[in-house]
Amino acid sequence: QLQLVESGGGLVQPGGSLRLSCAASGFTLDYYAIGWFRQAPGKGREAVSCISSSDGSTYYADSVKGRFTISRDNAKNTVYLQMNSLKPEDTGVYYCARRSSCRIGGSDYWGQGTQVTVSS
Repeated sequence: QLQLVESGGGLVQPGGSLRLSCAASGFTLDYYAIGWFRQAPGKGREAVSCISSSDGSTYYADSVKGRFTISRDNAKNTVYLQMNSLKPEDTGVYYCARRSSCRIGGSDYWGQGTQVTVSS
């Protein structure tokens, strides 16, 4: 059964860090791009970052550049999102999704999401 499971969310103070994980099962991560998205309360879903399958190219929303780092461990079938210097506006539910490409097309499978709350 194909599945994506996010973990690592929680409550953190502004300026703090979290590392999210997206564990894939039922398919081989090597052949797919993985994107991270977030949705804040009352707002639409926003693309945060993406890592390609072919050359490991990474993409970031302007709002997180320099603070977030996406990486993948194909041996563990897992993608990570290291989030540093967190701000209250980073609060939301974070989802990972499988994609054929970071640049074009959509996402075909999604995880259930993990809550990130940045608050003092």
